[in-house]
Amino acid sequence: MSNFKRRDFIKTTAAAGVGATLFAPNIVKGKDDRKVRIGFIGVGGRGRSHLRNILLRDDVIVPAICDIDPEAITKAQKMIKDAKQKAEAYTEGEFAYEKMLDRDDLDGVIISTPWLWHTRMAVAAMRKGKYAGVEVSAANTIEECWDLVETYEETKVPCMILENVCYRQDVMAVLQMVREGVFGELLHYRCGYLHDLRGVKFNGESGAEFGPGSHGEARWRTAHSLHRNGDLYPTHGVGPVALMADINKGNRFVSLTSTATKARGLNDYIVKKAGEDHPNAKLKWKLGDVVTTTVTTARGETIIITHDTNLPRPYSLGFRVQGTNGLTDFDYHTRRVFIEGTSKGHGWEEAKPYLEKYDHPLWKKYGEYAKGSGHGGMDFFVAHAFVESIKRKVNPPMDAYDAAAWSAITPLSEMSIANNGEPQSFPDFTRGRWMTRKNDFALNDEF
Repeated sequence: MSNFKRRDFIKTTAAAGVGATLFAPNIVKGKDDRKVRIGFIGVGGRGRSHLRNILLRDDVIVPAICDIDPEAITKAQKMIKDAKQKAEAYTEGEFAYEKMLDRDDLDGVIISTPWLWHTRMAVAAMRKGKYAGVEVSAANTIEECWDLVETYEETKVPCMILENVCYRQDVMAVLQMVREGVFGELLHYRCGYLHDLRGVKFNGESGAEFGPGSHGEARWRTAHSLHRNGDLYPTHGVGPVALMADINKGNRFVSLTSTATKARGLNDYIVKKAGEDHPNAKLKWKLGDVVTTTVTTARGETIIITHDTNLPRPYSLGFRVQGTNGLTDFDYHTRRVFIEGTSKGHGWEEAKPYLEKYDHPLWKKYGEYAKGSGHGGMDFFVAHAFVESIKRKVNPPMDAYDAAAWSAITPLSEMSIANNGEPQSFPDFTRGRWMTRKNDFALNDEF
């Protein structure tokens, strides 16, 4: 039913003309101005999740896809055929995406590839005049962060970091509470990525293999844990917090310090799965099992970010927002609020009444259509924002400056840990414009 609802949503808004600019002229001259043309670079698990949501829209055509994995291409092509569309596949080598980007019938591309390709593909897309929607994190090094910003400034072609958690329903409700002053002046945040990924990092015959011959993210993601020590995946937590704290739009990240525990979780997992004699049991993993990063902002707030993916644990993003009037801890396993003068005594209140009262207008408007789109509905909103930004020819709600600032946490945390927790300064990717830019995230009635 959810799929039909989302299709009906597109048809209804088309007929009613929701918003004066809902169907702005298409970027590609001579094409149907009610159709956005989006290509896909990477159609593995995450890429096909985006593809599924995009194919449900009657206002989008998918003319081309790119991947070097034949199985991924086959699965994606079946989805496209079932949607009564036809796409050309680009599969010849790691740089096949460059040929796809030479097409003149693409308005934008969605990039869902291994991390090391994100920046170069986004930069290539912008240079070819295509909106770049890039999965997280958007960059691996400070140089890559600058590449995103400088390419956007040079080409004026937008780049959107596809951070779906920014659209999670409880996250957006808390954003409303922040904007309406429920917590008073904000002082402190906590967030992170606390997710047992051992089963993602390893598979194969023994359950302890990675790299060539394995499948899924084990082919590429696990190597980062072997060679790098830092917060390797910060944006699910820090993206929502950055929007609440007006980062790049009235505020900015100033510095961070990071520390890491010893690395034991992956060795222990391999031994339990395959025994002490398995070759991978002898590896020395660089990534500390728990990485803790503290960020300071220009307005004097602090943000604690935790990265924890190598140990047995339930999933959590560890959100906390705290101000002069109170605070909230909110996640799937704990949703609670304390507001001075409202909450009784010094006890916590259930967050549910607050989350319902401050449910964001976008969720009130589109929540039913978002059901079944993935990750509790937030995947609908992030895809919708990307498509609508292209239609309207406007900068997306999470732009190249956000992609750079949020992603910079990874290399800066690596540098801090390598230097015994020494503070690291954030570049000002906006070159001072953070002081005058306005935070308009989710203030538009459409995205």
